[in-house]
Amino acid sequence: MKKYILIFIATFAIHIVFAQTQPDAINYPNIKSIKLFQQNNQESLPIINLNSNDLLELHFDDLDGYIKNYYYTYQLCNADWSEADLSSFDYIKGFTQNRIIQSRPSSITLSKYVHYQVTLPERNCVPSKSGNYLLKVFLNGDAENIVFTKRMYVLNTIAPIGMQILQPFDNSLYRTHQKVQFSINTSQLNLYNPNQQLKVTLLQNQRWDNARTNLQPAFMRENIFEYNGEQDGTFPAGKEYRWLDLRSFRFESDRVARRDETNNPIDIYVKNDATRINQRYLFFKDLNGWYDITTTDLVNPWWQTGYANVHFTYVPENNQPYAGQDIYILGEFTGNDIGKENKLHYNAEKGIYEITLLLKQGYYAYTYVTKDMKDKKAAPSFELTDGNYWETENTYTVFTYYKSFSGRHDELVGYTTSNSKLGGKLF
Repeated sequence: MKKYILIFIATFAIHIVFAQTQPDAINYPNIKSIKLFQQNNQESLPIINLNSNDLLELHFDDLDGYIKNYYYTYQLCNADWSEADLSSFDYIKGFTQNRIIQSRPSSITLSKYVHYQVTLPERNCVPSKSGNYLLKVFLNGDAENIVFTKRMYVLNTIAPIGMQILQPFDNSLYRTHQKVQFSINTSQLNLYNPNQQLKVTLLQNQRWDNARTNLQPAFMRENIFEYNGEQDGTFPAGKEYRWLDLRSFRFESDRVARRDETNNPIDIYVKNDATRINQRYLFFKDLNGWYDITTTDLVNPWWQTGYANVHFTYVPENNQPYAGQDIYILGEFTGNDIGKENKLHYNAEKGIYEITLLLKQGYYAYTYVTKDMKDKKAAPSFELTDGNYWETENTYTVFTYYKSFSGRHDELVGYTTSNSKLGGKLF
């Protein structure tokens, strides 16, 4: 009896570990430059259609510099990224885990690392249900030794979405915010209780730190659900992202102040970034937070490019620190996350905020946000760093999830993305 009790406790403990796995988490500091995207498009969400030939690319570097045995698996999740109540055999067709075979040591660069890549899904390991998935990469076949996780999506479009982006009606937000309203065609869904069966998530520029979740429709026209609440879909517009061109370490681009090649990795000092709250809005094409691993010097950017310690400097107004506020650098390369790894530190002697990040050659888009030190639930803000202008070009994404009464997880049944410059249209 004691033996069976111990087995039950161990199984329950493993289930809890899996259930608490965080999306987009990196557990090993030697892992850098993780990219998961639609094949040949680095500026895309990792989303594929169910039972299609769509492919994703996974790339990452191990700075330890020697070959290791990395494996991956998929974990099906609900709309809130909690673990679905299903066995992996129910949603993975083929093997439940695969080894990442393709690896290559870095070459023609002073940076020592091993680059790993794989095209997903492989034919012997395919997600068989629509929904949110966590791609888990782990060491030596040990599924508990998780190295990192990445969000990905499998879509079965049976609830098309129409979306429109415009200025809010609220006079206080009219010039600083953008309102997203959208409609969902639910004619192919068997809805008895929409509040329980239908879940909607709205993202701005791929960011989950300010995502709108569990949105409720304002109107229902037969099978068309309209989401146009004044507050639910309203976002601070911010300004266009700042940029940094690191495609070459030999050529100092317009945002590079100087470089120091006496160390390995080399040091690159970015020109000071100042507050832009008093500057008028100016449109320029940006990447909306994405970054591309690319180079102008070499043939293959994945294993022939180097790393550099990149020093960012932010100059606050009058060189005074923001009272009661922390400041963070935000973009895909920081996981669009608010954490200690991308928090800037105030240098009282110089009156500036500073941070140093290890980055690979490429082209980077980033922004600065502040967050209240005491209020943990407060959303990051552009108010002190960039200001908000309704003209700003932003990308918005809507995910629709459906759970049938007999179902045991939230299916991803609708997806659309649109740009604020395009406006879009409803059904």
